[in-house]
Amino acid sequence: MKNREMTDDLHTVRFRYRTIRSLKMRCILQIQDEILSAIRDFLRREGFVEILAPIIGPVTDPGIRGAKQASIDYYGTPFKIMSSMILYKQMALLSLEKIFALSPNIRLEPVEAIKTRRHLTEFRQIDVEQAYADYQKMMALAEKLVQYVCRRVKRKCKEPLNTLGRKLRVPRIPFKRFSYYEVIELLKNFGFKMQLGAEIPWHLERILSEKFREPFFVINYPISARGFYYREDPKQLGILRDFDLIYPEGYGEAISGGEREHTYKRVLKRIKQNGEKPREYWWYLEMLKEGIPPSAGFGIGVERLTQWICGLKNIWEATPFPKVPGVISP
Repeated sequence: MKNREMTDDLHTVRFRYRTIRSLKMRCILQIQDEILSAIRDFLRREGFVEILAPIIGPVTDPGIRGAKQASIDYYGTPFKIMSSMILYKQMALLSLEKIFALSPNIRLEPVEAIKTRRHLTEFRQIDVEQAYADYQKMMALAEKLVQYVCRRVKRKCKEPLNTLGRKLRVPRIPFKRFSYYEVIELLKNFGFKMQLGAEIPWHLERILSEKFREPFFVINYPISARGFYYREDPKQLGILRDFDLIYPEGYGEAISGGEREHTYKRVLKRIKQNGEKPREYWWYLEMLKEGIPPSAGFGIGVERLTQWICGLKNIWEATPFPKVPGVISP
């Protein structure tokens, strides 16, 4: 029965030129337009400047939880299609102190990721970065952003929300904060175990998410769980100054962010520890040698935010032209 249900759901992806005609799809796209406008208005009001995101480059974010990067031949040199513009956000701060971008990303997720119903191979996120900010300040900004977007969509998209049958709750701030190790204990209390030092697996993230009615933060992941660009807490070695925001109702991760390592020696050490090749990050390491400001930031996925706000079963309903792991579609 479940396989038949999934096949029927994926029919909407394979034949998008038919299903995009539906009233449901029209309502979703109207709400998504308001979400994007609200995000831009909020960030500009907070003093952030929108920049254009890179699409290709010599290297991209390696910390993509089991997904693979995509490459092209760029005039005889291998270039990556961006899986995240995080390294470029740090570069942008050499010009502006507060920046954001609507960033397209490609992550070749394993085929089994389709079962989560919240993974795409092509998606967009709003990337935010601020010089001289810490992760506490970024969490405060992120929760205000989510609350603002929900309040505005609820006010301006009443008819599309009613058509979708979605009763959108405006979350209260501040959101609850749990350390990584507190989450491990919560999962134990729910009867689940996970490997210490690793990312929270998708299925456990969903279970955790289902237990809450409001978004919440998971903070201070162990250094082994994240990419080399997250800053280690100088007062708690082995612990990062970072965070994830988790949606309630089983929708899972909303936002990832934190403070950035910004000194050449520390980043080079972390790159080597993570098994990466320093020569591939030549421009980034040269930039760090010359000096960049400390910073913090986050990325919020547009499609997953749309999925949660609209109350959608599948993330591929939250974009007009979905690309789903293992599925050939327009």
